[in-house]
Amino acid sequence: MRRHSPAPAPGRIRIIGGSLRGSRLDVPASPGLRPTPDRVRETLFNWLQPVIAGARCLDLFAGSGANGIESLSRGAALATFVERDAAVARHLSTNLTRLKADAAELVCSDAMAFLERPSRAYDVVFMDPPFALDIAAAAARRLEQGGWLAPAALIHIELPAGTALELPANWLLHRHGRAGALQYSLYRRVPASDSLQSAD
Repeated sequence: MRRHSPAPAPGRIRIIGGSLRGSRLDVPASPGLRPTPDRVRETLFNWLQPVIAGARCLDLFAGSGANGIESLSRGAALATFVERDAAVARHLSTNLTRLKADAAELVCSDAMAFLERPSRAYDVVFMDPPFALDIAAAAARRLEQGGWLAPAALIHIELPAGTALELPANWLLHRHGRAGALQYSLYRRVPASDSLQSAD
């Protein structure tokens, strides 16, 4: 839920399901910041419903943090939020404190620099990079190569509709949707050896 367009962000969005259902998140008026639309989040978390409880989640380009907070609301064990803009990160921190999100951790860092740190494996990753930077493929490679993904991790990616993206060969498309000018996809990671056998 990062920067999609130069339009100002809405003032508030809501959490759709779980223990925090109906909670409002204040969204700062940062240029180009637009959270994942409610309809897309509802579809995404319907897809994730079988696995989200107890999951370790990484909201890599966090922005408003709506995906990570939605995960915590639905029983995720941990959500790590990575946001490079200090003002947006402070706003997110305020929302997390107000919602008593004790299983959240916030890192104010560029996402690519964060992925150079010592890793730990996540079960679910939300990746909504700034469209103008064209870094989704590079971030995907670092996630795969850096030990950031559990063996059967799920990775959600949002991009402009029609975007072709070169991803690791062992990321298999699980679900896909489109909302206006936005395409969103959920990939399931399998061990590289399994993906090679599938290709054969």
